[in-house]
Amino acid sequence: MANIILGIESSCDDTSAAVIKDGYLLSNVIASQEVHRSYGGVVPELASRAHELNIVPVVSEALSRAKLKPEDLTAIAFTRGPGLLGSLLVGTSFAKAMGLALDIPIVMVNHLQGHLLASFIRQEGVEVREPKFPYLCLLVSGGNSQIVKVTSPLEFEILGQTIDDAVGEAFDKCSKMMGLGYPGGPIIDKLAKNGDPKRFKFSKPHVEGLNYSFSGIKTSLLYFVRDQVAIDPDFVEKNKEDICASFQTALIDILMDKLIKAAKQTGIKEISIGGGVSANSALRERMLLEARKRAWNVYLPEFKFTTDNAAMIAIAGYHHFLAGESTPLDVAPVSRMADF
Repeated sequence: MANIILGIESSCDDTSAAVIKDGYLLSNVIASQEVHRSYGGVVPELASRAHELNIVPVVSEALSRAKLKPEDLTAIAFTRGPGLLGSLLVGTSFAKAMGLALDIPIVMVNHLQGHLLASFIRQEGVEVREPKFPYLCLLVSGGNSQIVKVTSPLEFEILGQTIDDAVGEAFDKCSKMMGLGYPGGPIIDKLAKNGDPKRFKFSKPHVEGLNYSFSGIKTSLLYFVRDQVAIDPDFVEKNKEDICASFQTALIDILMDKLIKAAKQTGIKEISIGGGVSANSALRERMLLEARKRAWNVYLPEFKFTTDNAAMIAIAGYHHFLAGESTPLDVAPVSRMADF
């Protein structure tokens, strides 16, 4: 009998539902929330209200594209955390209600675990390269920056992580300082392609071990922009491509220095990336460059699986379900999760 898992993702501002059958993706539907763009960031109250409006049509569309009825489902996987509590509450409550109505188990998933396992999403007619265990994953997003050792689909060890801000937040703050818009990552990536990455220098942190820090480099950019604008009010507009290229390169250098160190310490040459920042073109190019230099086997997820999506929640839930796990109906969402 086939195992058909419905995945539900609602950790931030994207409402998503996906269906996976025996590890193969049948559908993946995402409803994004444009309302936050004018605010320069996600507004939690607006996000939760939008999830309430989106979740029923998104789940219905995911089942329709998969050519399935609710009664065909084996289990429902949902994001318990980390994320915005109001947003998570919508997805968790929906999963509970649907699981209870269908009398099928529900399976909670750590949102970050979904990013770690995105490389294992299989698609009919598409060749998928899956990393061999154990592998290292550079998990980079708006809320997280981690190096994780993945021993199996259910075994993870954090080797290093940010001690303050996430790299995705650094991209967004850079964009906001320069008045470029939100979300900052894609904007900076686009502008940086036409800029000189060596023109400006920004201070890099000195953090022991494999941990990261991005608060200092944000401050460095802030003071740099402030001082230059005081001299020339049009400095940012005249030099935005070079600023973006230089700042982006500095962030990638910080990320890669620690990843290279982790690979040397563990002897692991199977390397993947995950999270929203893994869509950054310069980071992907740098990963491939280091792979050639260091004989790494690098795994880059498809762009559609880098941002928050339910396909990654469904594949993680699928592995939990195969391990015999299920979640009681009294479970509550959490904004932070201590482990995977």
